[in-house]
Amino acid sequence: MDSFLVYGSYGYTGRLIAREAAARGRSPTLAGRDRDRVTEQAADLGLEGRTIDLTEGPLEDELREFDAVLNCAGPFDRTAEPLVLACLESNTDYLDVTGEFPVFERLRQYGETARAAGIGLLPGVGFDVVPTDCLAAMLHGELPTAERLRLGIKSDDEISPGTARTMVELAGQGGVVRRNGRLLTVPAAYRSRKINFGDGPEHAVTIPMGDVVTAAHSTGIESVEVYGAVPERGEPLLSAADSLRWLLERPSVERAATRAIDALVDGPDGSALATGSATVWGEVADGDGGRATGRLSTPNPYALTADAAVSAVERVLEDGLEAGFRTPASAFGAEFVTELAGVELDVLESNAEVGLEPAD
Repeated sequence: MDSFLVYGSYGYTGRLIAREAAARGRSPTLAGRDRDRVTEQAADLGLEGRTIDLTEGPLEDELREFDAVLNCAGPFDRTAEPLVLACLESNTDYLDVTGEFPVFERLRQYGETARAAGIGLLPGVGFDVVPTDCLAAMLHGELPTAERLRLGIKSDDEISPGTARTMVELAGQGGVVRRNGRLLTVPAAYRSRKINFGDGPEHAVTIPMGDVVTAAHSTGIESVEVYGAVPERGEPLLSAADSLRWLLERPSVERAATRAIDALVDGPDGSALATGSATVWGEVADGDGGRATGRLSTPNPYALTADAAVSAVERVLEDGLEAGFRTPASAFGAEFVTELAGVELDVLESNAEVGLEPAD
């Protein structure tokens, strides 16, 4: 066999991935719970479509014919585990494009079970977390004694409906950092610092990204923080939102927010996909003054996600995937990101200043 299934194929990101796969001559089976949308999309791309509802089983019977499943249906805290459990029974490798740190941590806990079953679990094969994970591995290669890792992300592009729904769910959980091997829940915008994303120092605050799980797995570094570029005037808004977590946790409020997102959020259009960009920054430090910094420039995050996700599946189908929990860098090596279209390694330096605040 050399086949894979794309679940959630008709969402914004799923559509990009399905089109990219078809453009490369691949023939994935498209799937989701909405029969009409799957049927229409499959006919448009000349591919097979299949209706699969994750609440109905047994799911493993739907997956046995596939070598791999690529999950594009967020929020992933609702879709990842049912698919992973089915993959364990059907001997099918699992990949997804999540950026949700609780999902990474949950799937990490399935690592030994997956190894015993002989399948690989590879979440985060999109913009979250391919660039950051690979940059973290590069930096660790520059400074193997590193004890602390900071990552930063800057992107001005629009978000998709799925990403927006995920953000609403995560807003009810506050922030997270990794400290001495433990995941710590912290307030939104817990810490701030200046980061040079290429045009001089910019304000950035901690954000709850999956790298607090994946970077530790890829590098062994047990203290990790992830920052997002935010205008300084916007930080009080994040703190205010944090104080309303109790409200966002209410199901009725979450449903109302989801309906509003579906009505108002479309995701980047074709022009934005072609011209948008992002920057990923990283810094590692050890206890003896050692320091390394790096910076990547990438295309629009959704364009990169389509390229990275299909490339990851192709690698798995052609070369296999080591059993157990994997990250992009641990599965394919740190150079995986620089092999993607439009990605440039702008800076990779050890014990050299590039306009950044010193590690604290």
